[in-house]
Amino acid sequence: MHYLLKTEPEKYSFDDLLRDGETLWDGVKNAQALMTLRQMRRGETCVIYHSNTGKVAVGTAKVISVTADPNDPKTPLVRLQAGKRLKREKPLAEIRRQGAFLGSVMFRQFRLSVVPLSQEQFDWLVHG
Repeated sequence: MHYLLKTEPEKYSFDDLLRDGETLWDGVKNAQALMTLRQMRRGETCVIYHSNTGKVAVGTAKVISVTADPNDPKTPLVRLQAGKRLKREKPLAEIRRQGAFLGSVMFRQFRLSVVPLSQEQFDWLVHG
């Protein structure tokens, strides 16, 4: 499975992830997004999307681990490893026009910070 992870670049950007090499993906509070995080598995690939500023898919990351927070078992602790910058960033307007995203939860629930991607959506973002 693949996922799109939204981040505000002024708080934590893809460049920050590249610099750090890996990070704990935290700060998610929405119940549906937390449920999606709990479904993640080691080795799965994510697309990092800059929300608010830029509104563009910028790079990839790989899930290193998913464990339960010992202080709150409902909150998953997802560690990500930096992947690669996309050959070409994909702006929101272009993503919206792409047929693979018709009906996507990404456009039905704008505020979700974690969105599952189909193989077709992932391939278009990363290779298209």
